Amino acid sequence: MFDTRISRRAALMGAGAVAAWLHSPARALMGEAAKIEVPGFVDALIAKMTLAEKAGQLSLMASAWGGGAAIAMNPPSGSNANFAQQVDEVRQGRITGVFNGNNARMCRIMQTAAMKDSRLKIPLIFAADIIHGHRTIFPVPLGEAASFEPLLAQKAAAAASFEAAAAGIDWTFAPMVDIARDQRWGRGVEGAGEDVLLGNLFAEARVRGFQGKSLKAIDTMMACAKHFAAYGAAEAGLDYNTVDVSERTLREVYFPPFQAAFAAGAPTAMAAFNEISGVPATGNEWLMRKILRDEWGFDGFVVSDYTGDMEMIAHGYAADAREATKLAFMAGVDMSMTSGFYRDHLPDLVEKGEVPMARVDESVRKVLALKAKLGLFEDPFRRIDEKREAARTRTKENLALAREAGKRSIVMLKNDGDLLPLPKSDKKIAIIGPFAEGQHDLNGPWCVYGDNKQAIDLATGVRNALGKNAPVTVTLGSKVEEPLDGGIAAAVAAANAADVVLLAIGESENMSGEAQSRTSITVPAPQMALAEAVAATGKPIVVLLKNGRALALEGAVKNAPAILVTWFLGSESGNAIADVLFGDYSPSARLPISFPRESGQQPYHYAHKPTGRPNPSDDKLEPYKTRWRTSPNSSLYPFGHGLTYGKVEYAGLAPQQGTLSWDGEIAFTATITNRGTRVIEEVVQLYIRDRAASITRPVRELKAFRKLALAPGASETVRFVLRRRDLQFIGMNLKPTVEPGLFDVWIAPSAEAQGVHSTFTLAAA
Repeated sequence: MFDTRISRRAALMGAGAVAAWLHSPARALMGEAAKIEVPGFVDALIAKMTLAEKAGQLSLMASAWGGGAAIAMNPPSGSNANFAQQVDEVRQGRITGVFNGNNARMCRIMQTAAMKDSRLKIPLIFAADIIHGHRTIFPVPLGEAASFEPLLAQKAAAAASFEAAAAGIDWTFAPMVDIARDQRWGRGVEGAGEDVLLGNLFAEARVRGFQGKSLKAIDTMMACAKHFAAYGAAEAGLDYNTVDVSERTLREVYFPPFQAAFAAGAPTAMAAFNEISGVPATGNEWLMRKILRDEWGFDGFVVSDYTGDMEMIAHGYAADAREATKLAFMAGVDMSMTSGFYRDHLPDLVEKGEVPMARVDESVRKVLALKAKLGLFEDPFRRIDEKREAARTRTKENLALAREAGKRSIVMLKNDGDLLPLPKSDKKIAIIGPFAEGQHDLNGPWCVYGDNKQAIDLATGVRNALGKNAPVTVTLGSKVEEPLDGGIAAAVAAANAADVVLLAIGESENMSGEAQSRTSITVPAPQMALAEAVAATGKPIVVLLKNGRALALEGAVKNAPAILVTWFLGSESGNAIADVLFGDYSPSARLPISFPRESGQQPYHYAHKPTGRPNPSDDKLEPYKTRWRTSPNSSLYPFGHGLTYGKVEYAGLAPQQGTLSWDGEIAFTATITNRGTRVIEEVVQLYIRDRAASITRPVRELKAFRKLALAPGASETVRFVLRRRDLQFIGMNLKPTVEPGLFDVWIAPSAEAQGVHSTFTLAAA
């Protein structure tokens, strides 16, 4: 059903097989937003609708019969808290659909009410937060982005659609495509990290995965690019906070992943909670109409985030519910989520001439057109099938893909003395830490339907790899944010009795995600005390970080000989980690976010500007230069960093001092060699720097990457091609521009590694 043979394919060394992604940022931006065809019957249907029924088509509600964790995440209120009342509102045509409902049975009850008892028999749409899986849970999106394999993300999204669509879900509120550069912000876990190119590629891949070849298929869902726009730029990394960035930054950093998602066919967008330059996104006409529709040609519909229209009152932008409705709707937000403002106030606004009927009809037309594109008018029950739901839940194929995605998302930060991989025999292993065992904190945040009790924990994964009688002990040592009575003493005893320690520490799943901003991005103090005590035993330690953001590593954690970033890997967490620990798979993932040297550097990202006083070297902190008192302006582990079980060398970059003609192209080649004894996959990255431009440019920008497999002792020549369009930036006139001049180019294993370096000149036209 789903091809999970990624690693096997990559290991076909004799054929020189490569799992590669070579792109320029221009690629994802070349296409225009997908066009939505409006069937002929839609306008005739609109002509029959009352104003109240039109407002109902623009009102989406939280399901009163919530599924999984939905009630806690999005608690229904008022009439929406009672399922029978909500079904009655369906009969009255007061809602267009619900989100985060329970199952196919719930969908059937509600859809039957719409098709049997409502006046116009307009089908409902069922939506949900299917962020990284439905019942089978895949790595959190940030972890999945660490794979540097957009195709893997596409497969995982397709598998999520396969499951969720069988439960009646037509529409997912994903992908989140916000660029996140402040490690304090909790919702970075839902995106693809700090880099624009990586964000573009994963946005495109996830949309294609969710939507497949046809939205009418019974195994696809409609995608929704969110949160438009710049939600990840919240001041101080504080969720929902003010955003005040330049239009150039919007166009260069925060807009491109949305453009990539729309070019890939995403027909809906979700408005962000934040304001931009004083105007809430939900009421921002410049954003929703001038940019999204007029400039980009987007003709799908925009939905508010949860009570986003209501929140404009608290913002101080709208005086009351009625004004908030008018501001949001006239700005271009077609559908209101949860507040009920549109159905309560739009009819009166139209009747009093404050909102044109034509604008209401325009929004209703978009909603009905997309319901038609989903096949709901042809068969309102096409995705609602209780038997199919049961048959598609947690299938063998999907669980295998979850394990594959999990192991390909693990980043090895450090492996001093080749401590890893561990042998499968002759070693007594102590698993220590609050994440050592137990069905908790495995799936990660924003998981509505997945159940941690069905996921594989670390201890189980290790025993699955070594056998149930293997010499493995488990000791918690501490809680996540609190000490555990006698815990450290027990952990020290366990470490002393072992040959090697697996220290499972980090963040719980409720420390990342929405409303989970942190002031300090360190491992919690009780766990640090545990780490210091265990390190004092002198036993070799493998730190297994569980995290939803970049962390500032300190003390015994920073100094451990081996460190793996294991994120929240989902259903097959323990098995995936064991695959890497014991050498069944060589880690191949790379950081999609920078790990700063200290908590306090954030927001930090690799593509920063040099400033007028750059510190010449990280090795020496010079006075009156751009650095902190105790740290250089660089990361401990940069974007793109990740080790393998090989010994990789970069050499022979050519050409040196080349020339790129204005309408031509230039190819750069380098030789990558595996000097190790194991098969590996290396992510080779190409970065550039524009030495002098009318708008200052970052110290490096990722322009392409390639993931290639290398046998022991094997070498391969990688080739990257650059064209003028790959060098463009947003110029003085806020339009894409390219200027002749000198450029640096690196082919390197990370954003701050030297790798191999050359220069080239872009010649004038």
